[in-house]
Amino acid sequence: LYVSVDAATKDSLKAIDRPLFGDFWERFVDSLQALKEKQQRTVYRLTLVKGWNTEDVDAYSNLFVIGDPDFIEIKGVTYCGSSATSKLTMENVPWHSDVKEFSEALAQKSNGVYEVACEHVHSCCVLLANVNKFKVNDQWFTWIDYDKFHDLVAAGEPFSSKDYMASTPSWAVYGAEEGGFDPE
Repeated sequence: LYVSVDAATKDSLKAIDRPLFGDFWERFVDSLQALKEKQQRTVYRLTLVKGWNTEDVDAYSNLFVIGDPDFIEIKGVTYCGSSATSKLTMENVPWHSDVKEFSEALAQKSNGVYEVACEHVHSCCVLLANVNKFKVNDQWFTWIDYDKFHDLVAAGEPFSSKDYMASTPSWAVYGAEEGGFDPE
């Protein structure tokens, strides 16, 4: 279950998302609070737009406490061309190094709750993971054991995201020379 976190403050969210409802911020915060109650994998998904939402590391870190997500996926915006409704240009697309720098700053602000766990260079994407849940004996377990997941669902008993986690392949771990590409 994921929530798109397009901005870290009410003003920046209004500017980026152009919401339809006057109580958009309250609805957004309510969504984050609801996420905290879930026992399955939860994710904040941040899409970085250079010049729009890349400056508020402190404000983003404050949002982490509200929903306590398992993961925080941070990716650079993909430019899809110009249009009458969007002011985005290629200048707004962050490089992977920008996404890494932002991710590292967010991890540092979390005071050890999250660390940078994985990256996929080609997708300009970095994953922060909750250390207490998904790092076991200095190894990341950010992947899903789908067979185990389906067995748990079929059993009909309550379970949590820790019950079906699988080890992260070495090539997907942050800083691996493969940059998230499966060498096979």
